[in-house]
Amino acid sequence: MRFIILIAIVLFLELYTFSAVRTLTSNKIILIGFWVVTVAIYGIFFYQLSLTQREGRFSLSTGYAIAMALTFLVPKLFILIFLFTEDIFRFFASLFNYFQHNGVTVSEAIPSRRKFISQLALGIAAIPFAGFLYGIFKGKYDYRVIRHTMFFDDLPDEFDGYTLTQISDIHSGSFDNKEKVEYAVDLINEQKSDIIVFTGDIVNSVAEEMYPWIDTFKRMEAKDGKYSILGNHDYGYYAYRTQEEINNNHKKIEKVHEDIGFNLLLNNKKTLERNGQKLHILGVENWGASRHFPKRGSLRKASEGVEDGEFNILLSHDPSHFDYKEMEIRQKEKEDPEVITDEPNIIDFEKKIQLTLAGHTHGMQFGIEIPFLNFKWSPVKYRYPRWAGLYEEAGKYLHVNRGFGVLAFPGRVGIWPEITVIELKKREKVA
Repeated sequence: MRFIILIAIVLFLELYTFSAVRTLTSNKIILIGFWVVTVAIYGIFFYQLSLTQREGRFSLSTGYAIAMALTFLVPKLFILIFLFTEDIFRFFASLFNYFQHNGVTVSEAIPSRRKFISQLALGIAAIPFAGFLYGIFKGKYDYRVIRHTMFFDDLPDEFDGYTLTQISDIHSGSFDNKEKVEYAVDLINEQKSDIIVFTGDIVNSVAEEMYPWIDTFKRMEAKDGKYSILGNHDYGYYAYRTQEEINNNHKKIEKVHEDIGFNLLLNNKKTLERNGQKLHILGVENWGASRHFPKRGSLRKASEGVEDGEFNILLSHDPSHFDYKEMEIRQKEKEDPEVITDEPNIIDFEKKIQLTLAGHTHGMQFGIEIPFLNFKWSPVKYRYPRWAGLYEEAGKYLHVNRGFGVLAFPGRVGIWPEITVIELKKREKVA
């Protein structure tokens, strides 16, 4: 039923766009060509989706089929807005003409579509069309370094000025330009941070996707090491069906992290120490609010041995982990016994987590950000209220990285790939 509704919506959009084109030209080659191109684009799109469903793996060619369909479909929403608005006026004008003029037929009473409106609609639609083309060919590798300086009352003195670089969501199966990826790795090294952290989703589906890129990413350097966790795409659930295949993929993923030089944290911690003062890097496996993703994370296990009052940075792939309350978890446990809740998987428990670093959302790879107006919007906000950037709640901070790579749509429009640099500072006490 959903498929039929989708087809009906797409057909409706195409008919409206065709009516705009027909208003501007009667050239049969152009009009026939419109439908030839339309059928070809959607044919390729559905063919690639069927291949993905059969093979259980999301290929780069499927990504480009999605990109092609979206590039031609989304601008038509703008055409629809203009033409549908005009049709409302045409409807009332036709009623007026029909009842005011005797002997007028229905067809004679309906005003013709104005050429100017069709030109305006197509002109406006050209803007998102160009934006999608830029996002596909340039935007997905338009890396941005985003810097934050964060102040804490309880930061150990020895870590005042400590820096970390965060990347997330590499999704190596979507790479197609080695030179651009190498440029991004060089950009990471240029930051000269004390540590580098990676917050999950190193592949789209299977470990083999990362093999061609190991030598590139192993060049990342940080004085105090590189630390990583797993994301929902790293478990092989999207490609494999048997537990044996999933387990084998998991071993390969662990080996990939090792080969890159990542210290993979699987519900455990790494303690950094300077002159007797400690900073803990806690790493949990994937855990989030959605029941559709693997729930392997245990904050309890990751924080074993942490003393009250010590400074903790948590790596947790899914930002919804930051807000999830124990009461809601217990309710889910009653509804779904498969949810792992042998201990509270929440941020607000007896040991304080000063800073949580996450990824997962990609900012949906589509949106609008105007930094000097402090404005940002993406459709993903309706699924993840904390979807990109820095958030603060009750003295605890969350940073959601916009992602290094791409998934499904092989491009970025308005939400650019991110390399985050965070400096930790001790807040001076006011006398």
